[in-house]
Amino acid sequence: SIGSELSRQIAKLKPNKLILLELNEYALYKIYEELLNLNKNLKIVSLLVNVQDQNKLETIFETFSVDTVYHAAAYKHVPLVEENICEGVKNNVFGTLSVVMASVNKDVSNLVLISSDKAVRPTNVMGASKRPSELCMQAVYDHTKDINTNFSIVRFGNVLESSGSVIPKFKKQIKEGGPVTLTHEDVTRYFMTITEAAELVIQAGAMGKHSEVFVLDMGDSIKIKDLIYKMVNLSGFTVRDEKNPTGDIAIKITGLRSGEKLYEELLIGDDPQKTDHLKIKKTNDPFIPYLQLDEDLSKLKVLLDENKIHDVKIMLEKLIKLYKSNSRIVDHLHVEKLQLHKYQQNLPDKNDKNFNQRTYKDNKVIKFIK
Repeated sequence: SIGSELSRQIAKLKPNKLILLELNEYALYKIYEELLNLNKNLKIVSLLVNVQDQNKLETIFETFSVDTVYHAAAYKHVPLVEENICEGVKNNVFGTLSVVMASVNKDVSNLVLISSDKAVRPTNVMGASKRPSELCMQAVYDHTKDINTNFSIVRFGNVLESSGSVIPKFKKQIKEGGPVTLTHEDVTRYFMTITEAAELVIQAGAMGKHSEVFVLDMGDSIKIKDLIYKMVNLSGFTVRDEKNPTGDIAIKITGLRSGEKLYEELLIGDDPQKTDHLKIKKTNDPFIPYLQLDEDLSKLKVLLDENKIHDVKIMLEKLIKLYKSNSRIVDHLHVEKLQLHKYQQNLPDKNDKNFNQRTYKDNKVIKFIK
């Protein structure tokens, strides 16, 4: 959704050419058709690309003489990344590294990384994968001599009506008569409209030179419970609670999801600096020297290829000192493998005189393992 809104606004600025890189075929087709109607004179190129393919990126950047790259290709849904850890880390970390290296190698003028407030003191894998993506930007810039690319990192919170927003979900639940699901009564989030977020990303990207981290002013954080009450009331209904037992829509507390925080932060340190834009601040966050980061990323890549989920999380904790996972591992592949291992350990011994062949065959789970 951020990439799409950036494309809409960039199309209005009349660039010579707009190149869309996307892995999802339908998403690419949909935004391409929309952009054609916005600016019929604009040359738009649609390319199906995996962002982790550095060689392909370099070919594209060189062939089309790309000046500016906005990197928004991240897996950002917290529960889904918790359930698919290796793919989430591969895409968010090594996808970013591919974009960074391709941009440097092909002398792209400007590279803007779209980051997240979840990268600050992360408690989930999504945030713990976004912070290394920032580190890749910072380390490569610091290490590369005679670099011709201006780097900038833009960090912000939740965007209204984005693909990861709770707003559409709440609307649907209200329309269906409830209940509206809330993970915790005290959970709070920062919110910004998608239009404003994209506008500020473009502004911040124009300021960036030395891999600075820009933080968008999201205003005050909002209590999600209060947001639900407002949405219910604006829909012409009332909330059913202790004070109003005859209300229309109930709120159901479901409990914090794996990796979810009660509140998000935008700053690692406490020293944000002003910029020329009132709604954009700049922060100097510490980073890892490139040679050390490269060594750690090489080890991380091996663990990802071998699908060693537990070790991947340990490696992320080593990389991101402020990463403190607040949940057990819920990665589907990891959990299923543990279950299979447990069943295999409990398989009956066929040589045992008490072994019952009929019972063994009738047990579908054990039969499947066999």
